[in-house]
Amino acid sequence: MKKLYKILPALLLALSLASCDDFLDVKPQGILDQETAYSEPEKVLNAAYAMLGNDWFEWPFNLWPYGDMTSDDCMMGGGGLGDTQYHSIEVFTVNAAHGHLDALWYRLFFAISRCNRALDAIESATNLDPVRQEQMRAEALFLRAHFYYKLISVFYQVPWIGMEDAKNNMHETISNTEFTHEQLMLKVIDDFKYGYNHLPAKAPGWTLAHKDAAAAYVAKCYLDIAYGDGYEATNYPNVEINKAYLDSVIVYTKDIIDGSTYDLLEDYGDVFLPEFRNSKESIFAVQHSLNNIDNTNVGRANWSNTLNGVWGIWSKGWDFHKPTQNLVNAFRLDNNGAPLDPSLGDYNEILRQGEITTYKYDPRLFHTVGMPTYPYKYEPEWTLTWKNSRTPSDFGFYCSMKEVTQRSKGDVWVEDTWQAFAQNDYVIRYAEVLLMAAEAYIESGKDINEGVALINKLRTRANASVTKHIGYAAAQVGSLNTYSGLSKDEARKALRNERRVELAMEGRRFFDLRRWGMCSTTLNNFFKEKPVYTYEDDEMEEQNQAYAEYYQREAFFNSGKNEYWPVPSNQMLYVPGLYEQNKGY
Repeated sequence: MKKLYKILPALLLALSLASCDDFLDVKPQGILDQETAYSEPEKVLNAAYAMLGNDWFEWPFNLWPYGDMTSDDCMMGGGGLGDTQYHSIEVFTVNAAHGHLDALWYRLFFAISRCNRALDAIESATNLDPVRQEQMRAEALFLRAHFYYKLISVFYQVPWIGMEDAKNNMHETISNTEFTHEQLMLKVIDDFKYGYNHLPAKAPGWTLAHKDAAAAYVAKCYLDIAYGDGYEATNYPNVEINKAYLDSVIVYTKDIIDGSTYDLLEDYGDVFLPEFRNSKESIFAVQHSLNNIDNTNVGRANWSNTLNGVWGIWSKGWDFHKPTQNLVNAFRLDNNGAPLDPSLGDYNEILRQGEITTYKYDPRLFHTVGMPTYPYKYEPEWTLTWKNSRTPSDFGFYCSMKEVTQRSKGDVWVEDTWQAFAQNDYVIRYAEVLLMAAEAYIESGKDINEGVALINKLRTRANASVTKHIGYAAAQVGSLNTYSGLSKDEARKALRNERRVELAMEGRRFFDLRRWGMCSTTLNNFFKEKPVYTYEDDEMEEQNQAYAEYYQREAFFNSGKNEYWPVPSNQMLYVPGLYEQNKGY
């Protein structure tokens, strides 16, 4: 791990970049010395907040390569298997020398350094009102826990560096085995609980850390560790789920659900439009904007998703984050409006606008996956064709829509290489809170019917999400059933399906499979699939394009190893003998 406390640059609140190289070459304009920090702790806290969106496609803090690309929802995309360093992560052949992993580790610890610096400044300040000082302390702890949660989700065992450790430059003496995985998660929970107890309730349009965001994060952490440490050998198939942790999930989600501040937006499509960026569905989100909104050079753009624009639609659309046929199939419904197994039946059926299909589909498909013949993000003038895929022989013809703005709203790019969007990154939205509560009710056996009722709220909203945005697909949309009288096993299956389709392409799927102990079975079966996309070329000749064949050649999920990624070798070498490598690497 790099030195954290001493390298903090001045308050770099302008996060946009000229290019990848320019970003890496930016020089600090000055150093925030200790005296200034103690006299202006608000600015130091602002610097910690700034790190929420201070990421880049090589170290995206929304973790889309680790939560989506490694699952059955999504392929890497781009210009081929050698474009970026993500391919080895996608097929689980990654090693500890991987540059993107090293950058992610370093940048997240850099963010933690800012949080610890803020805590030090807040504790040492003599000019703060005590009430404001307490709130600022809670904000800094919330932010530190947020970044630690990301680190632990990817790297499993990491060194815990507190404020005093950082202040005394002890970070080079702290092992990543000082605490167990569970103990690390409980320390994260403690930070979030402090936020829950000392942060204000959310006000309309509130974008800072607040009590309900802390409650949601506490629930999220408890849900993770209720199943064990994430390794299949220790949590599947005979997992003894920690009921006390599930009870805590229920307590903290109930605190949010029973309040009046949050609710589902009436149309699912609105959730992913910038004009609804801080709506009643947003519990906590990383804020982004474009230069035409905030009057800066390039805005506070979303650089983590800068590669994910559609080829030929956007000025610099690099066509990453490509949905799979398996994900499209997960939205299929039977004649009763219930979900179908995505691997069965007419596996490679292709949807085309206005055509009669064998199946009906959950409306959320048309808000999530861009498909040829359908308008991109609801705009007919930007209807997708088979040409809007950069490398179809590897990654097929689908594209992701949630994380990108509508084309008519414009984009922003720097020089001739990079482009970014104004879309906020949801950290937790209200729909996920409902799903966390439902899972806890079902798995604990405490109230299966209540868990099912929460799932039904999402299905009812999905049924109502047709006319406003996707009327062009109405004939292909089915009416979802609502569940009743389910057994625990049936309710569990319904919950897991609902998480997949509701949160698809939002960076959640791999982490869900890991929690449930389902990675090896689900992913190794997925790697054997042979998708074929049928389309008509310019001469109206039918073409059958096979793709994703690289999975069959290269990909395999090894349980007991691939549940987490390796501690980067650069970090191991920096403190020789101090860190222990994760299992299997």
